[in-house]
Amino acid sequence: MNSVSHATAEGEFEAADARVFDRLDTAAWLGLLLTLGAGIIFWLSNRFFDATRGDFFYLADAFLHGRTWLDVRLGPQDVILLDGHIYVPFAPFPAIALMPIVALTGPQVADQWETGINAALAAATVGMAWWFAGRAGVRSLVDRFALAVLLGFSTQIWWVTDRGGVWHTGQLIATILTLGCLIELWGCRRAWLIGLMAGAAFLTRAPLAFAVPFYALLFAGDGIWEPRRWPWRRWFWMAAGVLPSVAFFFWYNAARFGSPFESGYGLATLPAWLEQQRQLGLFSVAHLGMNAYYLFGKLPQFSLSFPFLRPDGLGMSIFLTSPGLLYAIRAPWRESRSWWLAGAALLVLIPTLLYYGGGWLQYGYRYALDSIPFVFALCCLAAARDEARRATVGLTGRAIGTGWLALIAVGVFVMALGVYWAYHL
Repeated sequence: MNSVSHATAEGEFEAADARVFDRLDTAAWLGLLLTLGAGIIFWLSNRFFDATRGDFFYLADAFLHGRTWLDVRLGPQDVILLDGHIYVPFAPFPAIALMPIVALTGPQVADQWETGINAALAAATVGMAWWFAGRAGVRSLVDRFALAVLLGFSTQIWWVTDRGGVWHTGQLIATILTLGCLIELWGCRRAWLIGLMAGAAFLTRAPLAFAVPFYALLFAGDGIWEPRRWPWRRWFWMAAGVLPSVAFFFWYNAARFGSPFESGYGLATLPAWLEQQRQLGLFSVAHLGMNAYYLFGKLPQFSLSFPFLRPDGLGMSIFLTSPGLLYAIRAPWRESRSWWLAGAALLVLIPTLLYYGGGWLQYGYRYALDSIPFVFALCCLAAARDEARRATVGLTGRAIGTGWLALIAVGVFVMALGVYWAYHL
């Protein structure tokens, strides 16, 4: 190649690179603006100060001082009183994650900042939804925007952010960690990092332990049917990443209650009516009908006056709060990864449906948040497939149809009414 042709080729490559980076920069900037905008909306709408349960901030302070118990009782329920100490029954990783903030401000100030911290966590889920959609192959910025809005504003993300309190901070952090695992699986696929995040998610919301086998299956892909193609090295490093969280879980239980298998959920103080539920079993098929009804069938009363829906705080059908998630049915089901995502969503949901607690007080069924990131991922795969199909006939632009966008909008409207009910339930 002579110098002229070499310079021409070099110029063409630079121009192509510039176009790629321009597009990446545009998408990145839009994602950043969307995240900031979502954070502002979450912060302005979560002025619910009555939750008064910043347990994780005080547990973080306890960890910083070498203790596993609190020096203050923050509420009458959901605490463990044992041998003169006050323990937190909730899984501990959120407190670990919040330790840097508490180290700088102290637990009281951090507790006062809870609304802003939760708004930032919720905004992060929106930004990560945008990020994952791009990783999953969604090219249309309109489609990516619709998918990010679906996760952030048509699921219980908005409700738990508005409501505040220890129960909901943990669910926001668990969602971030699950999205982190999915982003990495569709990105660099660093097994040790996925293991660390999956372990942290388990230490935040225990049902997410059931997602770990499906992360392993996603590493294998279609090769799972051929043992000679199994990614043993990646599985090893993922297991190594999960192991510290498992070890900490058993140590933490033993340090508090003398048994590595006692998490504390069976020891927490409860109101009498909820104690009756727990006596049927911490996990039991006796709770299945109740939880399935709250997740799929429960409807509010409808009214012609604002705010049109009158919930009772026990739950609400996901078909009303998040109908846009039905777009997942258009995922590419001939690909094994769609089935692994669906399997993760289902298996993570099972212990939730068998659990006595029900998730009260809630607008919608907040425990479903453990499974929703996997369903959201299926929605992203569906959008990428629909875009690819349109491209084969020369069509560009958004692929999510008007009907699906309308369902997302319905969910956003329903969850926006939850801002009102955060103050009035």
